[in-house]
Amino acid sequence: MTPPSPPSVAEWPLPSSATLGSSVRMKGIERELRRRLPWTMRKHLTVEVGLVIFADPSVADFEAIASRIGETLESITDLPMLPSEIEDVLGISSRERHKWLEDGRLQSIGTRTVKLRGRSRAVTFHVFDPRQIETIQDGDLPTIWREEDAIRSAENRRRAAAKTALARKAAAGPSATRQDTAKETPPGLAGWEEFEAEGLLR
Repeated sequence: MTPPSPPSVAEWPLPSSATLGSSVRMKGIERELRRRLPWTMRKHLTVEVGLVIFADPSVADFEAIASRIGETLESITDLPMLPSEIEDVLGISSRERHKWLEDGRLQSIGTRTVKLRGRSRAVTFHVFDPRQIETIQDGDLPTIWREEDAIRSAENRRRAAAKTALARKAAAGPSATRQDTAKETPPGLAGWEEFEAEGLLR
């Protein structure tokens, strides 16, 4: 009786520069690699931390398939990043991603359109350069951007409050303006009433 042949297995290292420490990015790489395989072979490819594994004892052209996977992995660090991936890598929310994309702090390198299961319409979204995302991650720029946004929001609120106060004062008419001025009159200034009556403060 001929003993069964051992499973055909091929393994490749997956550098951290490809996943940027993100499990979401790792699953995205796994989906991309599987997408380039015949449908019946996709389940035999898995991606783990630091490792890509292809094991399929039944495939006749194992070497050719393994070679295709190896060629794809040569440029895997440049695989464009999806929105969910950069949110996980940078620890940001969807709202922050949209805001920072709109004001140019995040830079899109294009769009991708896919049709998801159970949806009648295709979905189009931006994709990003992993090297730019790595630079943002290394510099902890999201923390800096959040601080900048907080300062800007506080300043906008202050300006809005001042504008509202001026609008209310204008709507109240001249009498209210005179009353407010009178409240601010320093004590002990002789002739102040005559000065105000001349309308010099209006």
